[in-house]
Amino acid sequence: MTNLANNYSACTSFLAGRLATADGSTLIGRNEDSRSAWPKHFVVHPHREFSETQIFKSTDNGFTLNLPKVAAKYTATPEWTDKYGLFEEEGINEYGVAMSATESAYTNNRALGADPLVADGIGEEAMVTVTLPYVKSAREGVSYLGSIIEKYGTSETNGILFSDVNEVWYMETAAGHQWVAQRIPDDAYAVVANQLSIQEIDFNDADNFMVVAGLQDFVNQNHLNSKRDTFNFREIFGTNDLSDEFYNNPRVWYGQKLLNPSIDQQPQSQHLPFIRRAEKLIQVDDVKQILSSHFQGTPFDPIGIGSKSDKTRYRPISLAKTQESHILQIRPNLPTAIAGIHWLAMGVAAQSIYIPFYAGIKDTPASYKKGISTYQPDSAYWIYKQAGTLVDAHYLEFGPLLEDVQDKTNQQLIQNLHVSDKMALTLGDKALENYLTSQSNQNAALGLQAMQKLIAELITKMTDMSPLNFKQDMNL
Repeated sequence: MTNLANNYSACTSFLAGRLATADGSTLIGRNEDSRSAWPKHFVVHPHREFSETQIFKSTDNGFTLNLPKVAAKYTATPEWTDKYGLFEEEGINEYGVAMSATESAYTNNRALGADPLVADGIGEEAMVTVTLPYVKSAREGVSYLGSIIEKYGTSETNGILFSDVNEVWYMETAAGHQWVAQRIPDDAYAVVANQLSIQEIDFNDADNFMVVAGLQDFVNQNHLNSKRDTFNFREIFGTNDLSDEFYNNPRVWYGQKLLNPSIDQQPQSQHLPFIRRAEKLIQVDDVKQILSSHFQGTPFDPIGIGSKSDKTRYRPISLAKTQESHILQIRPNLPTAIAGIHWLAMGVAAQSIYIPFYAGIKDTPASYKKGISTYQPDSAYWIYKQAGTLVDAHYLEFGPLLEDVQDKTNQQLIQNLHVSDKMALTLGDKALENYLTSQSNQNAALGLQAMQKLIAELITKMTDMSPLNFKQDMNL
């Protein structure tokens, strides 16, 4: 994501089609990375209908847009302050559409010279807010946001994730008004890390590709394509430099390594494919592992046993600057309110717990709506951050304790989902909304209680780790 002085930061995204997953779910997920102490809240916006046209105006860059009079209910994770923009980032709406925005990327100078970024165009901070409440399918989400970019321009280069029960789409913006989107094949997945990733475009395949009107003409008129016979969006609009080799490519490499361990690839390779077929059916836990990863099992793990230079060679997927990590799961053959699960890990994914919130909830726990830029003990964000900070101080000693808490809590959360799914299917609309809210709140409480118990244990153990400690004579 981006915020404050429009400094780029580095998220990592994951997408998987319904035939690639073990239970037929579609999956999109992302780590929202910006600052190590910048709280997120978690909210539900209710369904709203207005008699007058509503106007959105960004507090970040002044981008202004007239909104439809009917807005669907949706979940979102806004910043603790709207001073620099809302940054609602991700959510699932009442129609079963999931959206995550954005994956920050870069456009090369040739393309920017032909179509500069628009200072007051739409940016990351506004995209979820002005799109998710107004679309009824993933494909419609791409088209809707694309029409805004065409008309108003964009201030950034970004990747946007959309999904519903049937389809998963990855959309990329480049320069001021250009965009493309590719449907992730039902039996495939993608890992994306801060670079334009969509490769060859098939302009005759409307089922799997969507593009801005006039894209080919724009590229031809400005002589942007260096290839004679192909149209590779990444090569035409993207970058290819050392920052990719050390900052971006290794994250894609590691995500693909976890799902395709038999394929031999190098971390710095500039030729990693956008689309992969995994060697096994993908579980939600696999996505958690990817988004929580830091090159475990390789010399490049920052907390591993590699050399000092190896441990700092590549930027890991999970790091201290993660504000929250999410996985948006749309499950098949269930009512919309039950089908959507907004898995949310506050703070650093590697040190947090993914809590399952049903899409059909009417509200979120009070602790998930609290948190300012300084530590606050009743904020969900800060409770998870506190546990991680304590573990950081003595990672070798405390890491196993954290992992044990994560494993046991995750097992209980999965059990809870099995039970609540069965009960939810027996309830009518109003009772269902109340029940899903209650069960989601209980899941959130379970995670927070586990972390608070861990915090108490860690603080107690740390009292004997002071540098002022001394082995004294017990007879004195």
